[in-house]
Amino acid sequence: MMEGGCLKALGTQLLLELKDCDPEVLNDLAFVRGTMLSAASEAGGTIMGESFHKFTPQGVTGIVVIAESHLCIHTWPEYDYAAVDIFTCGESFEPEKAADIIVDRLRAKEPDIIALQRGI
Repeated sequence: MMEGGCLKALGTQLLLELKDCDPEVLNDLAFVRGTMLSAASEAGGTIMGESFHKFTPQGVTGIVVIAESHLCIHTWPEYDYAAVDIFTCGESFEPEKAADIIVDRLRAKEPDIIALQRGI
């Protein structure tokens, strides 16, 4: 897609490698779900649906579908680690704001965020 002579991305994808998180919150389905829903709405997303699951003996996985695309998470409390994917298209959603909320609420002491421009 060309805009002003430059290629414009169709979407932005943030990959969050969240290390040294609080293992108790990573294993709390309600907390993880609330964190992801809050991140989606506070960053300007229009929530269309969601699905979350608690594993035995530990770990949570989930996705929030937004009109602008999705946010998903998988946690490994035994490693104090969570993997998060935030994908968005359009101008109304702020993926960096969503990432900041998730990093803060999961108490990640060593977050690493990789940003990709998709559809260039």
